[in-house]
Amino acid sequence: MSGLRIYGIARTRAFRALWVAMELGIDYEHIPLEIGSAGARTAEFLAVNPNGRLPAIDDDGFVLWESLAITLYLAKKHSLGRLYPATPQAEAKTWQWTLWALNEVDRGVNIWSLHAIRLPPEDRDPAKLAEALKVIERPFKVLDEALVEQPYLIGDGFTVADLNVAAVISRAIEMDLSATPRLGDWLRRCLERPAALEARRLRQLSDEASPPDSIRLIARINRL
Repeated sequence: MSGLRIYGIARTRAFRALWVAMELGIDYEHIPLEIGSAGARTAEFLAVNPNGRLPAIDDDGFVLWESLAITLYLAKKHSLGRLYPATPQAEAKTWQWTLWALNEVDRGVNIWSLHAIRLPPEDRDPAKLAEALKVIERPFKVLDEALVEQPYLIGDGFTVADLNVAAVISRAIEMDLSATPRLGDWLRRCLERPAALEARRLRQLSDEASPPDSIRLIARINRL
């Protein structure tokens, strides 16, 4: 049995941890825990992550939560110098883009995906949808400009920096990205990698199996 456990249904930010594990080709046990009182808020899981949020990992007794901390940890542990850049400068750029994704685009893309696609039509708010698009417009242009002279964020090769940002905005693949064509091309390159396709397949299955009340709970818990 694998020493790595990944907690969280693929519909949640556990998607990011699952993708990196598949990208690395490492063995893991997936525990598809749901959000809410029957899942991430149980006493058993709160002993793993006292925040009651997904995902978390247990790597041979080393417990870690926060999705992008998990991706960075696993990439550095298993692929230093390849998926995880080896130089201090490239490592710092990886942190830069990872933090940028959380601060600048994570919430906006989540709001867009809920109110454009995921919530039942009667629960969608056109005003929130419009505001989300306005919020991400400038950051998306920043990302588009970063790809003018190179195919990936740290240079010529795919790294965990690309994985982190692409995972955060992965649901934007369903947006009209014609105003930022380099971003659109880059996102497709990232999300068409075999590991990404498999992680997306798992997420699609969990999306399809999720009742409307689960999606409403996501919006309510995260104030989206």
